[in-house]
Amino acid sequence: MREDDGRDGSAVARLGASGGPLRDGLDVAEPALERGAPGAATGDVGGVAVSVGARRASDAPLREVHVVTESTVERLASGVPLRDVLDVGAPGSWPDLDVEVRVSARYRPGLLPGLAWVEGRRGSTASSLIAAAVGRLRRERGAEFAVESVEPLLALALCHPDGRVRGAALARAREYPDLLPLIVVRAADWAEPVRETARELLRDVLDVDAAVALAPLILLVGRRGRGDFGVRLLGEVLRRAPGERLDPLYGSSDRTVRRFAHRLAVAEGFLSPAELARAAAQDGDAVIQDLCAEAALKTVSAEVGDDVLRPLLTARNPRARSSGVTALRRAGRAAEAERFLTDRSAVVRACARYVVRQLGTDPLPLYRAWCSKLGPEAGGERETGQARQPRPETGQAREPKPETGQAREPKREAGQTREPEPETGQAREPKREAGQTREPEPETGHVRKPEAGQGGPKRGSFVPVPGAVIGLAECGERADAVLLWPLLAHPVPAVRARAVAGLRLLDVVDAGRLRPLLDDPAPGVVRETGLALLPSAQELPADWLMERLGERWPRHVRVAAFRLLSAGAGIVPLRAAVELLEDPDPKLRGWAEQAVQRWHPPAGLPSGEAEVEALLDRCTHLFSSYVLRRRKWEAGVGR
Repeated sequence: MREDDGRDGSAVARLGASGGPLRDGLDVAEPALERGAPGAATGDVGGVAVSVGARRASDAPLREVHVVTESTVERLASGVPLRDVLDVGAPGSWPDLDVEVRVSARYRPGLLPGLAWVEGRRGSTASSLIAAAVGRLRRERGAEFAVESVEPLLALALCHPDGRVRGAALARAREYPDLLPLIVVRAADWAEPVRETARELLRDVLDVDAAVALAPLILLVGRRGRGDFGVRLLGEVLRRAPGERLDPLYGSSDRTVRRFAHRLAVAEGFLSPAELARAAAQDGDAVIQDLCAEAALKTVSAEVGDDVLRPLLTARNPRARSSGVTALRRAGRAAEAERFLTDRSAVVRACARYVVRQLGTDPLPLYRAWCSKLGPEAGGERETGQARQPRPETGQAREPKPETGQAREPKREAGQTREPEPETGQAREPKREAGQTREPEPETGHVRKPEAGQGGPKRGSFVPVPGAVIGLAECGERADAVLLWPLLAHPVPAVRARAVAGLRLLDVVDAGRLRPLLDDPAPGVVRETGLALLPSAQELPADWLMERLGERWPRHVRVAAFRLLSAGAGIVPLRAAVELLEDPDPKLRGWAEQAVQRWHPPAGLPSGEAEVEALLDRCTHLFSSYVLRRRKWEAGVGR
C-alpha cells in the first residue's frame, strides 16, 4: 500500500487554479442551477450532473472506461445518492464501481476522498467542496433537503486504490446499510488487512434478510480468488434460516443463485419430494433438473403418490421424464412405462425399455407391431419412396402450403388419418366414439387416460407416434428395415424423418431410394436425409445437386444440397461454394465463403485445370494476394 501524502488541500488548490475538475464543476453547476437546469426545480442533483456533462454508460467497453468513470465518480463525488447513480439491485454494479473508481484515480485523483477525510482528522477534498457548493445552491433554491454527501463519498473511499483508505472506510461503513454490498466486495480484497476487517464486519452484519438480498452479489464475487469466504458465510446463514425463507432464491432470474439455493435445499431437506418433482419439471436449467429429479427419485417408494410422479412424467424436459419413468418401477407401477416406449426423447425411451424388460416384456415385438400399423397397408398411404404424391388430376406434385411448407393432402374418407398438427407434427385422429382411445398428449405423444367409467387403455392399444419408428431402430435388427422403408412415404413428416433416421441407425442406407427425399417439403425430413446420405455423398450426381442450389428451391433443400456437395471430392466443393458467393441468404453466403477459404486441391486433381483458375479468380476478395497465388500454385494454374 502506498503512503498517503496528505496533500488534499494542495490538490484542491491545484485543481482550482488550473481550471481542473473542481473549478469546472463549480463554474458549470452554479449557472446550471440558476438557469433552472433539468432537475434543478425538483431537487434532482442528477440533472445537474447531466448539465455538467455526466453520462452513464455502464456497459461501455473497458477501453472507454476512463470516459465512463468520470461520469460515475464525479456524480458520487458531487454528493448524488448511490441509488440515483447506480442500479443497486444489479449485482454487477458494485464490482463495476470498484473498477471504475480505481481507473478514475489515474486521471482525476482529486475527486476521491483521502485518508484524512475518512478518519475525520483534517483537510477538505475537491469532492467535498463540490458537494458543499451544490448543497448551498440547492438550499438557496428551496430544496427540501441538503445533499447527503457522506454516503456516496464513503462509497468512493471503499473503492479507493490506497488500501489504508479502504480499511479506514470500513470502520464507518457499518453505519450505512446501503454500503453493505461494497463490504461484500472488500471481503475478497487483495490486501489482507482490508480483507480480514471486511470479513469480520460482514460476519457481524449479515443476517437472513441481508443474505437473501445479497446472494446474487456474494455468488458473483465468489468466482474471484479469495471470494470463497462470502459463499461459505452465505451457506451458514441460510442453513440456520427456515426453509421458506429461500423461496425468493428458488425463483431468482440468476441461474447461479437458483443452483445454489436448490443444492442447499437438497442437502438440508428443505423441499418435500413433491416440491422437488415440480422444480425438476418446471425449471429451465439442466443442472437443477438433474439435481431435483435425482433427489425426488431417491424418495420414491411403493407408497409414493401422483403428487410426485405426475409432475415428472408430464414434464417437458426429458431429464425429469426419464426420472419419472425410472421411478415407476420403485413405485410398483412398472406397467405404465410401456406408454413411454414411444416418447420423443431417446433417453426416456431407453429408460422405458429398461423398466419394461424388468417385467419380462420384450419391447421389440411392440415396436414392430406399431410400425406395421403405420405402414401403407394400415391406411392406404403411398407405396413409392417419393416425398410428394402426384395430384390425381394432373399428375403434378402438390405444392406446399404457404404457411407451413407442407404438402396439401387430398380429402380423406372417414376414418383415415388427418394432416399433422403444426405444433407437434403428429397426426390428428378422427373423432372417436365413446369408449375408444383418446388422442395422444402433446407433451409426450402418449394417449390421455379415458374419462372416468370408460376403463383404462389395453396394452398396445394407444396410437403409435413417430417415437415408435426410431425406437424400433434403437433396439431392432437390420432385418427390421423392411418395416421402415414403406414409412418413407408416410403422410406425417415426423414419421418420414424418423424412418430415415432409423435406416441410418440400422446402417441400411440406400442412396438411390433416399435421394428423392431431398426434395421433401418438410425441413426435418430433408435434414435427416442429408445426414444419412453424407457418407455416400460422392455417389450422388453432382449436376443434380448443383441444380438444387438455385434460389427457386426451398432453403432447407439448398442447405442439404450444399452440405452434400461440400462432402464431395475434387473440384465439386469449390464449384458449389463459388456458386453461392453472391447468394441473398447471408448464412449460405457465409458458409460458401468459408468453404472457399478451406478448399485445397486434393490429390488426384489434374494439374492446370482451367476451371479451377476461373473459379479462384471469382474469389479474389476472400484471399490476400499471397494466399491466392499459393492456392493457384497448388492447383498448377496461374504460373
